[in-house]
Amino acid sequence: MAKGVVGKTVESLGDYLKEQRTTAKLSLRQLAEQAGVSNPYLSQIERGLRKPSADVLQQIAKALRISAEQLYIRAGIWNPEDGGTTTVELAVLADAQLTERQKQSLLDVYSSFLALNAGSEDATDG
Repeated sequence: MAKGVVGKTVESLGDYLKEQRTTAKLSLRQLAEQAGVSNPYLSQIERGLRKPSADVLQQIAKALRISAEQLYIRAGIWNPEDGGTTTVELAVLADAQLTERQKQSLLDVYSSFLALNAGSEDATDG
């Protein structure tokens, strides 16, 4: 079931990217070149066949001159309704020197610290 949700998220990301690309009056080839990705890869993202990494989304956002956060939301990487994403989380996602696995590990550790601190506050309140 989760796979279907991911597919829908990726599909809406692809539709959004295509809309932004056409609004910017860029061809697929031009955007791919500016974002530093291959034409076939960008085409697969737009058609909902591939889920790009946060790094690739950031490159695409820069090429389109739009907010990377909007692409993170569309890709399901970031959900502002989950208590709000902090600048720490956005900084980790935007760091090009980290691998995707490293980014996820850092975000997991950060989330666990936040949860632990929230639990400690609840214990002291009662």
